[in-house]
Amino acid sequence: MANWAISIGINSYSNLQHLKYAKRDAEAMGNWFKEKAKFDQVFLFTEDSLPIAVTPSPILTIPTYGHLRRFLRAQFETKLLKNGDNLWFFFAGHGIRAADGDYLMLSDSDPGDVESTALSVNFVTERLRRCGADNVVLFLDACRNEGDRSGLGIGTDQHQGVITFYSCAPNQKSYEIDELQHGSFTKALLDGLQIQGEGNCATVERLEHYLQHQVLQINQYYKKNAQNPCVKVEPSCKRYFILLEQSATKKDTEPLKFQASLAENQGDLLLAEQLWIRVLAISKVDFDAIEAIKRIALKNVNQPGTALDLPTVPNISDIKSQRSSLRIELCSERNVDYSKLDSLLADGKWKEADEETARVMCLAAGMEEEGWLRVEDIDNFPCEDLRTINQLWLHYSNGKFGFSVQKEIYQSLGGRREYNAEVWKKFCDRVGWRVKGDWLNYEDLTFEDHARGHLPAVGFRGGSGWLGRLWLVAGVGFGGWGYGDLFSRAKTCNL
Repeated sequence: MANWAISIGINSYSNLQHLKYAKRDAEAMGNWFKEKAKFDQVFLFTEDSLPIAVTPSPILTIPTYGHLRRFLRAQFETKLLKNGDNLWFFFAGHGIRAADGDYLMLSDSDPGDVESTALSVNFVTERLRRCGADNVVLFLDACRNEGDRSGLGIGTDQHQGVITFYSCAPNQKSYEIDELQHGSFTKALLDGLQIQGEGNCATVERLEHYLQHQVLQINQYYKKNAQNPCVKVEPSCKRYFILLEQSATKKDTEPLKFQASLAENQGDLLLAEQLWIRVLAISKVDFDAIEAIKRIALKNVNQPGTALDLPTVPNISDIKSQRSSLRIELCSERNVDYSKLDSLLADGKWKEADEETARVMCLAAGMEEEGWLRVEDIDNFPCEDLRTINQLWLHYSNGKFGFSVQKEIYQSLGGRREYNAEVWKKFCDRVGWRVKGDWLNYEDLTFEDHARGHLPAVGFRGGSGWLGRLWLVAGVGFGGWGYGDLFSRAKTCNL
């Protein structure tokens, strides 16, 4: 898997107000690409960056209109990357909305002739997509020009096939902070990309949430006006793309697996293959991904012109050997012993494991005598224990079962913490707890041929009585009430 980056920062403008820290922003991002993220190629454009050595002559990297257009034409005329590769584009400088399009203002751009002297973001994305990488990410930290057409800055357009992070909303400005010697957006971006462990920004969705919170906090602290970063993603499933593989965990692949299955079912095999490759980049022994890629390849065998760049698929015997050697660390904040649950799941005894899950959850919550959990027990359920239970289910089901899987399905249907009867019915239909409008009893649940998210079913109540082995909310009717609280806790615990 290859990683390339382009970083552009412009302080000095011939026809616009100069900036203080755009060049420093681009250099800091370039350094992060090289030193921290270990990108294979980094192209830096500032007023004193070195030329790019290409044949027949080097490309100058002073960020003028001519230099950048030549670079984008020459470097991205043919495919140099492939599915599974990444290309990041960072720009710090002025941006403007003109002729119903977004434009990046270069050092010699003329605000009176934007279309002929500025770089269209549509042109940038069109050239970058030619490289062959399926993950093209733009970070545009562009100050707004209040005198432009309709008073809007860039950020209105959604660009096909790419993920675009804008430093603020179209009717706002991006701010530079003297005390930080950075733009507030770029400072937050650099900080977010370097977070390790729990709370990292490994996915598009998590980085988006971090930037929205952190930039607002920075501006408030330094007494600047509101600045609200926004993200445009096309197609929408790329919101779950993993940006930082070195920081990602197996649980980060669950939304990708769901979106990949959805794309394949809808016949979008190219998108499905791209998403499954992303899963394999994190979890190289994922059976679902391996089988899906093989299945997609077979579907394309007799379709000329649709051959895909498939990754090398590991040998099944090697996969089984590697997978059997992987063990989940049985951590607990409350000294709960999860070895029995581990053993039952390893043996594929799903029903017994479901019952054991109910028992250990009561133990972890200090409610073993009562045998049920109240709302306050769910809200304070120890995150370490919830992660251990979830990871065990994910591991032994190869990503098919677990609270994080159920949470993803529930949220994809519009589910929130507040109970919604229609969402709950759709969720139960999806995971196989309701069939053709009829609620199942616990003994009717399928423990052999499962739907995704079918288990654990520890606290489910159907129309004809209590189904699960754990009463999630004492005295409340259907289990949908308790599950909304449980999935809210799962989100808080970063499942």
